[in-house]
Amino acid sequence: MRWLLALHVIAVISWMAGMLYLWRLYVYHSMEEEQVVIDRLQIMERRLLNYITNPAMVVSLLSGGAMIAANPGFYFSQPWMHLKLALLFLLFGNHGMASAYRRKLLQNPKVKPTKFYRIMNEVPTVLMIGIVIAVIVKPWAR
Repeated sequence: MRWLLALHVIAVISWMAGMLYLWRLYVYHSMEEEQVVIDRLQIMERRLLNYITNPAMVVSLLSGGAMIAANPGFYFSQPWMHLKLALLFLLFGNHGMASAYRRKLLQNPKVKPTKFYRIMNEVPTVLMIGIVIAVIVKPWAR
């Protein structure tokens, strides 16, 4: 179980790094005027999403799911786990939005103002803080 937990933590860290950097790349992409730089940012965004962020999300989901499956009665009886899963659901939504905006940025780098991407860059951080507090502090633990 400890190996599974270690794998889960590594995957979550990788996923969060990817999410935070991806939205930051979108900030730069939306501000850029030179096509050669836009082309380079598009390559970076694609590689980050396809080779780091998406695989890390999948490993996080599978390893977390495996830990829950090993002891579902315990985890689903804990209110902090319900909070974690709710925040995780929002994080999956943020990830989906990031994927969708990558496609939109390919068509039109000015599809949203730069401020939108700056705000979206903070969302994974806030969700991560809530998830870490839920898991470590375990508010309302039984």
